[in-house]
Amino acid sequence: MKILFDNGTPWPIAGSLTGHEVSYSRRIGWHEMGNGELIEKAEEAGYDLLLSTDKNIRYQQNLAHRRIAIIVLTDQQWPNVRLHLEKIARAVDAATPGSYVEVEIPLPPRKPFRGL
Repeated sequence: MKILFDNGTPWPIAGSLTGHEVSYSRRIGWHEMGNGELIEKAEEAGYDLLLSTDKNIRYQQNLAHRRIAIIVLTDQQWPNVRLHLEKIARAVDAATPGSYVEVEIPLPPRKPFRGL
């Protein structure tokens, strides 16, 4: 599967996506595009999946009749994301043309404040 990482997607995720070809929007000069233009360019270039951290993408874009699958991570902070690489890889492997999935990346528990 040919995958495009959106600008906010942590690049180390690619290491857990074996058997897939990963490109990065920043490296190919697409990092300043709006979501609509990025999705259109990605489809034209033959990408199968866009991996993003932009939770508003489904509200900002009409995703009906799109060929590219979109997976959105609910957090982009690598310390949290790295704990869920298997979940992300399963979502990528299960993606179908035109699908939209959010992968929940729960925030870690907060440590209690102990005062000064």
